[in-house]
Amino acid sequence: MIDNTDKHRFELTENGLIVSAEYRQHDDRYVITLVEADPALRGSGAAGRLMEQIVAHAREKNLTLVPRCSYAMAWFKRHPADNDVVG
Repeated sequence: MIDNTDKHRFELTENGLIVSAEYRQHDDRYVITLVEADPALRGSGAAGRLMEQIVAHAREKNLTLVPRCSYAMAWFKRHPADNDVVG
């Protein structure tokens, strides 16, 4: 996963295709506004793997994540153990 700061999004490449999570940054808070996968990756779990890496990054950097898109909100509901980074 990379943090593409120019595009304000986290990106994960799988099989040459991109799944991304757009964000707005406010100090140490990252508001996740959109999680989107290339159509060929949909249903493959790629977006979930990206979210796992975003959570790991947030823990490592002591960041807070604020899910605002429906996918990110649903992902955190399915993974309550990762809510320690949600604020």
